[in-house]
Amino acid sequence: MPRRLWLAHKAVARRMGEDALAVVLTALAADPALVDEVVTAAREASPEVARLPESENRRHIAVVVAAAIAAVEDPAEPGDEVFAAAEALGADRAAQGIPLEALLRGVHAGRTRAVDIAVTHAREAGVPPQEMLDALVRFNRHAGALERHVISGHHRAELTARDAHTHVLRRLLHGADLADEEIARAGLRPDGRYHCVLTDVADPVRARTLEPRLAASGGVFGLVEGRLAGLSARAPVLDDVADLVIVAPAAALSEVRTRYDLCLTAGRAVPGLRGVHQLTDLAGETALAAQPVLAGLLATEYLGALDRTDPFHRQLASTGIAYLDHGQRLDQTAEALHVHPNTVRYRLVKLGELTGTRPAPTTVPETLRWWWALHTWLG
Repeated sequence: MPRRLWLAHKAVARRMGEDALAVVLTALAADPALVDEVVTAAREASPEVARLPESENRRHIAVVVAAAIAAVEDPAEPGDEVFAAAEALGADRAAQGIPLEALLRGVHAGRTRAVDIAVTHAREAGVPPQEMLDALVRFNRHAGALERHVISGHHRAELTARDAHTHVLRRLLHGADLADEEIARAGLRPDGRYHCVLTDVADPVRARTLEPRLAASGGVFGLVEGRLAGLSARAPVLDDVADLVIVAPAAALSEVRTRYDLCLTAGRAVPGLRGVHQLTDLAGETALAAQPVLAGLLATEYLGALDRTDPFHRQLASTGIAYLDHGQRLDQTAEALHVHPNTVRYRLVKLGELTGTRPAPTTVPETLRWWWALHTWLG
């Protein structure tokens, strides 16, 4: 038996009926070998906690033991000092990137092992069973309060960090020059290259659901100008997203403002589009959307005879776009529209009669003009 525990047993014999269990707990807290057992239990239960220095784990155990001693010595709640230490522990773990679930696994495992050791040695020291039971009941109550403060500290630190990170993100996307230290505190590398990511998600509840999936690729995300946006170390891979996600090619932080502006333009150019799309795949729509006046002139020249409020005219224009999108192939256009090829042929002829020319371009520039005119006219 370690000398500290032997001395504790002697002290218990002298002070039976007063604070015998507190004497044992104090001796346990001072024994490095037993503290190591508790630290090991916490590290084995949580790989994330195990990646921290052992000195950090020991500080964690000190908070638990302080609560245990307080539970034995005073039936009331532990003092503000113990709760403040618990909140600081939660805040520090958040700053260290330890998820709350992983932190609590370590807390629970360490607490369980500490109680097992304390009960074993208290029994050996002759602490009466009823006294141990009363102390354990109080400790469990105190431990619950302690855990709530750990959680509170973790959440508060996460929110503070999140606000700071979002502030940095907004400034970067708006072209501000930031110090390397400020960029690093937001979790970004000043010399790194990042994909600008923009979604059409404006609802905060939906944003909170999508954000963790995007952040899994590394980087910082938040609401910017009312839309979920971010800088990602890797291009996000999402198979079943119901929202529009535009991903720009990776760039240095000094260049993300331009990428962000292009993503905004692309998002406005493709209303109703869903899924993950590379910005470069939307280059045509994005470029054309930057010339609204020219688009209007073209639509008027090509389709001025059509009436936007006439459903049949809109059907003809939609068929014209589908025809161009499918390489001017009647069969493929018909399949896409779920109609017979003869129906497609009829609509194209009718469109030509109304506009004075059929959309059957033979050159790329002519195809572009027709597609742009039809797309603009449909709005």
